Amino acid sequence: MIEVTRLNGNPMIVNSELIKLAEASPDTMLTLIHGEKLIVRESCAEILEKVIAYRVRLLASVAAQSAGPADLPRLLALAGHTAEATTRAAISRGGPTLLSTDGKAAKSGEGRKPDAEPAPGLSGELR
Repeated sequence: MIEVTRLNGNPMIVNSELIKLAEASPDTMLTLIHGEKLIVRESCAEILEKVIAYRVRLLASVAAQSAGPADLPRLLALAGHTAEATTRAAISRGGPTLLSTDGKAAKSGEGRKPDAEPAPGLSGELR
C-alpha cells in the first residue's frame, strides 16, 4: 500500500499491486487493473519510488522472518508455489541458480550426470 495525494489535497492509500498504468497528462493519472482512474499530485517518478520502497519493505520483512534457504519451501507454500514449480520456472528462464526441493540453492547441473535424462516434466538443457 502506498500513500498518494488527490488533487484536492486529501491523502489516500492505494494498493500498489492494483496499479496498471501511471501517466502524466499533465497531472498524474493512475489507472488501476479494474479500470478505475485516479488523478494524484505525485509525479510518475514519485509513484514509482513509492511502489519500489513498499516492495523493498515487504521483501525485507519476509527475509527477516525467514530462517534462510531451508525455509524456502514454507515461504513458497505461503505464496502458493512449490519448490518444484519454482525450479522449473528458473530452468525455463535459463536462470543461473536452481533450487532443489529441499530449499537449498545448487549450481546448474550440480549432482547431475552429463548423460542423465531430464527429470519428468522438464526438458531441454540446464544452463
